[in-house]
Amino acid sequence: MEELSAVRRQAIAALADAGVPSPGVDADLLLCHVLGIDRAQLKLRELRGDGLQPAHREQFTALVAARRTRIPLQHLTGVAYFRYLELKVGPGVFTPRPETETVVQLGLDFLAAQGIGSPRCIDLCSGSGAIAAALASEVPAASVWAVELSDDAIGYTRANCEPHGVTVLHQDATQVPAQLDATMDLVISNPPYIPPNAVPREVEVREHDPEMALYGLGEDGLQVPRAVTAQALKLLRPGGWYVMEHAEVQRESAAAMLREAGFTQVAGHQDLTGRARATSGYAPQ
Repeated sequence: MEELSAVRRQAIAALADAGVPSPGVDADLLLCHVLGIDRAQLKLRELRGDGLQPAHREQFTALVAARRTRIPLQHLTGVAYFRYLELKVGPGVFTPRPETETVVQLGLDFLAAQGIGSPRCIDLCSGSGAIAAALASEVPAASVWAVELSDDAIGYTRANCEPHGVTVLHQDATQVPAQLDATMDLVISNPPYIPPNAVPREVEVREHDPEMALYGLGEDGLQVPRAVTAQALKLLRPGGWYVMEHAEVQRESAAAMLREAGFTQVAGHQDLTGRARATSGYAPQ
């Protein structure tokens, strides 16, 4: 039986050789997945000099080989971590990113500042349901909706959102039922927004995230976001707030888009790395 620490070192070297961005973290998370433990328990087993059972070794080797081909880590484990949640993900759904957590925080800060007892919130182009599930779990009194069109993604949307009481709508985010018009306090969206000529650098994104969740269409990538923004304005009550994630290069065009749609007090927001990440505006009073 091979020593766990030796197997881990070999895996880190193999992943690094394949250009995986975070080989140490990925090796640890794959080992934890195989063993059904967390990283603290993994470290303890390493310190004790524990071995790895042959069956576990075989499973881990196969997962490392798959990760070397740049299949996303989350597709191999079936799990993505987002704020305080463990989400179900896999092929066919956009893997939630840490930068989107800061967009959720903007929405939470708005709700807290407004002091709304039971806010109504909707997540347009929900994908995995990360935004909607986070809102519902962190604001238990909220009524939350998630809207997703993709047949491939909707199963993940439901699996991640419904345990938190979110109402999931399987439909186009630009054609939300009219009975929801002018009823929302908060609309958040992370729509597809990548321009057609801006192919993502990361292999995991370029080859494994669904194109439907990435590319926003139109020369500037904002064709879909424009339609989503128009829908957001319909959904909001007077004084309600809309915040949309976008690419850093779309900072000015996103602000112009919100103003043209009729939003007031339009403002840009940075993520934790200081990059322009989102733009927000208020529905007219």
